Amino acid sequence: MAQFSLVEDSHRKIHVQVARQIARKILSGELNQHERLPSEMDLCDAFGVSRTALRESTKLLSAKGLIESKPKVGTTVCQRNNWHFLDPQLLDWIRDLENTEPFLAQFLGLRKAIEPEACALAASNATAEHRKELSVIFQRMTLAAERYEYDDWTANDHLFHQTIFLSTGNQFYIPFSNILSTIFKLFIDHSAEGGRFCIEEHCEIYDAIMAGNGAQARLASHTLLNDENQKLSQVVNA
Repeated sequence: MAQFSLVEDSHRKIHVQVARQIARKILSGELNQHERLPSEMDLCDAFGVSRTALRESTKLLSAKGLIESKPKVGTTVCQRNNWHFLDPQLLDWIRDLENTEPFLAQFLGLRKAIEPEACALAASNATAEHRKELSVIFQRMTLAAERYEYDDWTANDHLFHQTIFLSTGNQFYIPFSNILSTIFKLFIDHSAEGGRFCIEEHCEIYDAIMAGNGAQARLASHTLLNDENQKLSQVVNA
């Protein structure tokens, strides 16, 4: 049975701390799908919280598709396909896990599906202001790579891809720029330390967007995201 710890004094609200602990057990697989959670009384004792705080936490987890409560059945873990993976708070909880690689690998799959087309759209639709901003960001990335400054690289790499999403001219890409920022930064942080920067691959994307060449921007994005450049276990940069 999963073990929980007492909630400590923190700037986080008590019910959020409780929800975070339970969510981590679910996301890590320590609590399995369809598994029943301990009783309300047992959870209150384990966390050292009131029933009101516990019920607020279960409401929060239910809203994210992680658990469901039924009369005479209790509270159980929902199937994985019900989890709201694009919820910003859920993404933040994923960052806390000891092993994030399975999530990062799946996130890479999502990137492969949407980023090449985003780059192509940005080449066609980026405004003069977007291109100016992308130029400044890419100059910072180049300088960071030359100096092996990983913190500067990760910050600007994140901004580089975020700006591309915002440059598509497609409103449906904007939520990916905002919602995925947490896990996207985690992906870059994970892959940058001790690895290479893939500056040439980023340069190909940048040049194609600046030239307004959508086909070349799409191809360059595919190249950046291919498996040879994205080996999580060998720590290379995204």
